[in-house]
Amino acid sequence: MLVIPRPADGSLRIDAPRALLVGEHRLVLASLAQLVSGPPLNIPVEMTSRTDAALTRIEERHHELVLCDLRSPPIPATELAAQLAQRNETTRVILIGDEEDAPELVSALDCGAAGFFTRDASAEEFIEGVQAVVAGHFAIGGNLARRALARLSGREAASGGAYDRLSPAERTILSLLGQAHSTRSIAAARGISDKTVRNHMASIYRKLEVRNRSEAIIWSLRMRRDQSRVGSAGLWP
Repeated sequence: MLVIPRPADGSLRIDAPRALLVGEHRLVLASLAQLVSGPPLNIPVEMTSRTDAALTRIEERHHELVLCDLRSPPIPATELAAQLAQRNETTRVILIGDEEDAPELVSALDCGAAGFFTRDASAEEFIEGVQAVVAGHFAIGGNLARRALARLSGREAASGGAYDRLSPAERTILSLLGQAHSTRSIAAARGISDKTVRNHMASIYRKLEVRNRSEAIIWSLRMRRDQSRVGSAGLWP
């Protein structure tokens, strides 16, 4: 499993979370509820079969944690995560899909969710992932992490050449992207407007030859992994 740490001051940690489970398949939800509500997580759970109902329930009851099947109707789960990220930064979403959903989950890394897992993840890995998300971090299941990192295999991410073309501001923003910061939080951290952040990000995409925010996050993760392998220091601001 890959955990991307967020601020170490504990400001994003959820105390005494309550979870809403979203999915059409009752048996799957029942198994998930047993896992989440039992030790060591011990998180109280509610369930619903529809994403539109989930939005209403969250607005009324303010759940801190949402675990959503990627195929839950009628609103796409990625859109649910995006709406919740815009409405309330204290609600964390974990998306869960089948193994064949892995490419879509990888492509959705920037949708606003905080966790991504396929159903073939072990119970131990999933529990650790939920704990990481509750602690305020960003978690990707091991199979998804390997697939995500492999997407850029053979590109210039394996070397420092593309990174050298980034300006100091772009390097800092790329580092924050790699820590799963939103455009808004990057703007606040840098003391600049959201529009300026988006302009920097467009330049980063062009220089790194990536298509979108998801690929920039993956690029950042791969670069960090490769640098840690060779023991390099001082590359990341």
